[in-house]
Amino acid sequence: MSGIKDVMPSAAVKFFGAGTAACIADLITFPLDTAKVRLQIQGESQKVKGAKYRGVFGTITTMVRTEGPRSLYNGLVAGLQRQMSFASVRIGLYDSMKQFYTRGTESAGIVTRLMAGCTTGAMAVAFAQPTDVVKVRFQAQVRLADGGRRYNGTLDAYKTIAKDEGVRGLWRGCMPNITRNAIVNCAELVTYDIIKELILKYDLMTDNLPCHFTAAFGAGFCTTVVASPVDVVKTRFMNSGAGQYSSAVNCTLTMLRNEGPTAFYKGFMPSFLRLGSWNIVMFVTYEQIKRGMTRAQQYWESPF
Repeated sequence: MSGIKDVMPSAAVKFFGAGTAACIADLITFPLDTAKVRLQIQGESQKVKGAKYRGVFGTITTMVRTEGPRSLYNGLVAGLQRQMSFASVRIGLYDSMKQFYTRGTESAGIVTRLMAGCTTGAMAVAFAQPTDVVKVRFQAQVRLADGGRRYNGTLDAYKTIAKDEGVRGLWRGCMPNITRNAIVNCAELVTYDIIKELILKYDLMTDNLPCHFTAAFGAGFCTTVVASPVDVVKTRFMNSGAGQYSSAVNCTLTMLRNEGPTAFYKGFMPSFLRLGSWNIVMFVTYEQIKRGMTRAQQYWESPF
């Protein structure tokens, strides 16, 4: 991102910093993400009795009461695996992709930024789709009446899905996820980039924490509005059993027919709470990691 005047961080620093910052953000905001998933899948099945969720905090309270506090972190391991691979590519390589499209020049227009965001967002899915499938399945699973669970652990989930649904099961929802990640990346990174650039251009703030906070909050809101419909379809499709939906389009049409257009914005508030807080934590942490690692690199390479 723009703003560091002395030495720009290397691609390796951005790659590692993005993955690390995303993992830290996930650790802090994961319960909100789990609540979002539960609200999004609510209504697709009546198998689970007494699991009616109302609002973000109502969902969290119900889960803690009926399944215990640990249920809020179902799928955390897969979630961290996902972020380390997803965020490293889609966020860490964003500036490099911008330079690729502008052939190394510093000026990047809105079209170039959108192209860079779409490219890295789609690339990230190619690396980490199975981790996203497992994360969503864990977050969606409810403890059964006999105390059992759909999967016993992260590795068991990978094995069970591959055995029961084939290797393609691990890539379930790949196309809606590519679409979602391209949209999310464009909304998230391009919005953050532009807001931060405008703040610095008009000297509203210095390139520091308040600036990063403001830009990240704006990026989180814009991303939620744009990406919620695709996110709901992705969650439903990835959590579905074999044969429930024939495709992502079929899933979309089924939701529209059975639940109406408002179904596409189920879980909007937890999505916004999660994406807003996730963006703030991630971008603020990312900027600090980039600066810290760049200074450490400068100090290491400078002569005594």
